[in-house]
Amino acid sequence: MSHPLSVQPGAVPGRFRNLGIAAFLLMLAGGAAYVVSHLVTDLEGVSTSSALPFVLLGIALLIALGFEFVNGFHDTANAVATVIYTHSLSPHLAVVWSGAWNFAGVLVSSGAVAFGILQLLPVELILQVGSHSGFAMVFALLIAAIIWNLATWYLGLPSSSSHTLIGSIIGVGLMNQLLHGANGTSGVDWSQALGVGKSLLFSPIVGFLLAGLLLWVLKAAVRVPALYAEPEGNQPPPFWIRALLILTCTGVSFAHGSNDGQKGMGLIMLILIGTVPTVYALNRAVTPAETQTFLAVSHQTAATFGKYTNGVAPSANPRADVEAYVQKRVLTSATLPAVQALTNSIAAQVGETGSIAAVPQNEVDNVRNNMYLASEAIRLLKKSGQPAIAKDDQAIIDNYKQQLDHATKFIPTWVKVAVAIALGLGTMVGWKRIVITVGEKIGKQHLTYGQGASAELVAMVTIGAADAYGLPVSTTHVLSSGVAGTMAANGSGLQWNTVRSLLLAWVLTLPASILLAGGLYWLFRAIF
Repeated sequence: MSHPLSVQPGAVPGRFRNLGIAAFLLMLAGGAAYVVSHLVTDLEGVSTSSALPFVLLGIALLIALGFEFVNGFHDTANAVATVIYTHSLSPHLAVVWSGAWNFAGVLVSSGAVAFGILQLLPVELILQVGSHSGFAMVFALLIAAIIWNLATWYLGLPSSSSHTLIGSIIGVGLMNQLLHGANGTSGVDWSQALGVGKSLLFSPIVGFLLAGLLLWVLKAAVRVPALYAEPEGNQPPPFWIRALLILTCTGVSFAHGSNDGQKGMGLIMLILIGTVPTVYALNRAVTPAETQTFLAVSHQTAATFGKYTNGVAPSANPRADVEAYVQKRVLTSATLPAVQALTNSIAAQVGETGSIAAVPQNEVDNVRNNMYLASEAIRLLKKSGQPAIAKDDQAIIDNYKQQLDHATKFIPTWVKVAVAIALGLGTMVGWKRIVITVGEKIGKQHLTYGQGASAELVAMVTIGAADAYGLPVSTTHVLSSGVAGTMAANGSGLQWNTVRSLLLAWVLTLPASILLAGGLYWLFRAIF
């Protein structure tokens, strides 16, 4: 049988293929123009005595988008592996098609995954992201993730960008704690890390089992031998099989964009808040009418918290008490009075201007940090269940948290477009190594149409479900384990050398990225 990468584009007329590529490149060019124009417009009102913030912004954005570019050709290669290997689409058309659907997935993403990952970071680094430690954190995270992704891609191993980024975050948190000792730093949020770790651990197991089960069900229900055949020569499969494989590729690409694309978005928002807080620390799209609603909800929430303070007055520095609670997760008699006082303080700060968008530039960073701390404290109070809060009162507090998050946890459309462009371009570059691994090196037999469709359908559903719950999962792990599951269900056998290499990459990714990011954070702190 011919090598899958020798596929000729004869199945798709050259003029249509070229038109598709031209349309995709035109879309990327239009998106780039949109990004640049909106960024320039946002920065026009920034007054600064030095060009340094803009230089740091440019460098950090390039590195962040570089991470998404690597993510594109590293992870998205899994989405196109089956359609290229089975000759359902020519390689060039497949990566353009997948890139376009990644683009669409990024644009409709909610941002829940982005900010869920940021909750792993030490709270003091998020609050002081514009400091030298904050910049060291962002650069260490991104560069460590890029280095490991490039290394595993070079070896043709379907390693996980999600796994790498989580490890990098843990590495920064641990190094930050080592540098400061037990006092004054929150280190790693291990409870949040455990939740993320579970999603990364169980998603490939789910992929393996469900893909194998789906193939078994297909073979029992759809008795069409052509569906379970290997690709022959350079010939595309029958039309209906081809349509099925293209559909599953589309779904995986869209789900990958909506989930993986968010990881870079969260870090880009940290970069923007750190370099130009006057523009990006607060959501300027919040209208005066919404601000009035926010103020009303704030006063209602402060009164609600007052029911649970047991008459204890807040200390002279309630923000420090709230920050201590967020760092240490230890509820004291001072915590709820402090949260109540911080809620009133936020309302007073916003109420002086009558609009969140009109908060003075010299107060924006402080208001945003107060809002972030209040939101995190509410999240942790609810998670711990202490104190026990009545259902109606909890509904009021939850509504207030949504208002806070609307004002602070937002992603401008141009950021989504920039990430989508980086993912789309990355998809078009480095797919070959991963395609060979997925198609020929996981099982002892070559991938069949039915196996490819089963693995991708399960990956699409798993990633989509994780996105709905705001959990990061690995496209790479889910799809490659799904292929392995179909090989096992089909009795094709597994190439244990490849499986061992995949497992080794999975096991090594966490400690390697922890060490890389921790070391880079220490180095960049000294440089900055």
